Amino acid sequence: MEYAARRDLIYGPLREEGVFTWDWMYGEEYALASFHTISQAQRQELAAATEALGRIFHKVAGIVQQAPDELLLQLGIPEAALGAVRVTVADDVTTLVGRFDFASTSQGLKMLEFNSDTPTSIVEAFHVNGRVCEHFGVEDPNRGMVQHLRDGFGRLLARYAELGYPVEEVYFSALDWHDEDAGTTKYLLEQSGLRGQFIPLADLRYYDDQLAAYKTFGDEWELHRIDVLYRLHALEKLAEECDEEGFPTGARVLDLIARRKLAVINPPQGFIAQTKALQALIWNLHETGEFFTEQEHEAIARYMLPTYLENRFLGESEYVTKPIFGREGGGVVLWTRDGQAEEQDQEAHYWEQPMIYQQRVELESISVETLRGTYDGHLLWGSFLIDGQASAIVARVGGKITGNLSYYLPVGVTQPD
Repeated sequence: MEYAARRDLIYGPLREEGVFTWDWMYGEEYALASFHTISQAQRQELAAATEALGRIFHKVAGIVQQAPDELLLQLGIPEAALGAVRVTVADDVTTLVGRFDFASTSQGLKMLEFNSDTPTSIVEAFHVNGRVCEHFGVEDPNRGMVQHLRDGFGRLLARYAELGYPVEEVYFSALDWHDEDAGTTKYLLEQSGLRGQFIPLADLRYYDDQLAAYKTFGDEWELHRIDVLYRLHALEKLAEECDEEGFPTGARVLDLIARRKLAVINPPQGFIAQTKALQALIWNLHETGEFFTEQEHEAIARYMLPTYLENRFLGESEYVTKPIFGREGGGVVLWTRDGQAEEQDQEAHYWEQPMIYQQRVELESISVETLRGTYDGHLLWGSFLIDGQASAIVARVGGKITGNLSYYLPVGVTQPD
């Protein structure tokens, strides 16, 4: 069967069901109609690395929560969020839905960054991958893992209730005009098992010292209080937001979180792990040979890359600069050892942020079939951490910098001989 026909056969039904409508994005093919296979051993190592690093990030984030404001500000936490990130919801995990990004390199599996605040590729990993594997008759490495989402959401809501938060009015929010964000959020609402509603970000209101949902009924409108908010909206963006009159709505919402008047998912403590400056702190602690257990030091040395807040690589080795809150490759630059920019992201966002300096590694080269023919690209692995547990994986194929328009590549598991 020709590629285009196979693609329609796979993604046509998914579009019609309304669960996955962004197999095309910005007029370009996004989801590929083929699959990449990994071995059981590779799959198990991704899971082991994800859980080991999840415990390390949780340990360090918990200490940072108790640190003076000066350290939090140095790590890039906005001043408006200082109170919110000090709120501890769960003492055993940092975030509910997180995703580590890994490169498979000649030096082994290396973690590039951790999105602990607003990860995407969730529908692709937990839903689409299984459908594509079913089409091709291969084993889905993510089979049954959607239950991790339901269990995690249920446990977090119960934890909020134990802490005395009201949890009756639950809302899931994202940009309603953005297919991927809205679709991801509605999917999580469905899989969470919570009795909630979707509300566009534009319909959220700060009113009478609470967050409310602005709902219209014909010519009438009402404000409904929000007890629990899942938001696919980055906390660092929220910290800067004002309404049309200049009122600091974002800062007021963060103040509600800090005063425990609003429960949010992901929990606010998870935002500490979002800043890439935390990777520099972890590496610095690792280099001292203290703080971590022997097993934790081994995991850091094996799976993490030397990362600093200043350039220690110039003249020594190739390196990468990344904005501390950048996403989808935004603001990333690849440098030669003598400080020449070899390749950089072309998007306009994130360049104003503080940067980290990280040892450069090359992503695995791969050739994939697309509607435009064979594409020679580079493979990036995403591995979800759900409520502290290694969960579904997802693969992207793009340039040396994995950007927003990189391809989604389904994954199957090879059967052992």
